[in-house]
Amino acid sequence: MRIVIATIKSWNIENANKLMELYKNQWKIKVITSKADLTKSLLDEFKPDYIFFPHWSWLVPEDIFKTYECIGFHLGDLPYGRGGSPLQNHIIRKIYNTKITAFRIGEGIDRGKIYLKRDFYLGVGRAEELFIKISEIIFFDMIPFIIKFRPEPYEQVGESYMFQRRTEQQSDLLSANINDIQDFYDFVRMLDAEGYPKAYIKLGKLKIEFSEAVLYSNNVVGRFRVMLEDK
Repeated sequence: MRIVIATIKSWNIENANKLMELYKNQWKIKVITSKADLTKSLLDEFKPDYIFFPHWSWLVPEDIFKTYECIGFHLGDLPYGRGGSPLQNHIIRKIYNTKITAFRIGEGIDRGKIYLKRDFYLGVGRAEELFIKISEIIFFDMIPFIIKFRPEPYEQVGESYMFQRRTEQQSDLLSANINDIQDFYDFVRMLDAEGYPKAYIKLGKLKIEFSEAVLYSNNVVGRFRVMLEDK
């Protein structure tokens, strides 16, 4: 069995290497960590049985997904929650119980047939902690299950809803819909991960970023960082 894993997040790269070691006597695994390295020529030389895309930020080229079995992973009970920033869009809507969906990549965003789903809870934890838990489920449950049992993918059914990718400006606490302690806790924690713009406020030339939020009864405790903006 020959497998390619294309991902960019540090926790996924770490788990890809663990998976490679765990199945070194059964599968040949190649890990791709940049868009530039995902080329048809490289894949044609390696000849993978599957290409897995956990937390991949770009569209997969048509010549690749039409040649190889390409499987993406999306946080959401597809077809509900297609689109960008799924973790943040779920939490800000107070949708804490959802799914991790493995689906066939093809034309259209998050519209491919479903291989399998796993339950996931978003009610507690920083975004990075949640991403790490998602990664563990993908690498040590979902990917091995797909390879070992080769489930037949089925069409998406149910309510369809498309999320919009969040912008850095939407991390401004003062423009957010914050009405209580839970809202504040959710807003700070959902943005607290590698590569994401943290929750912030601006006071004159100062920018204050918030992180490591923990909810204690009716209080939120965490960290903040104050920076002097150049502009």
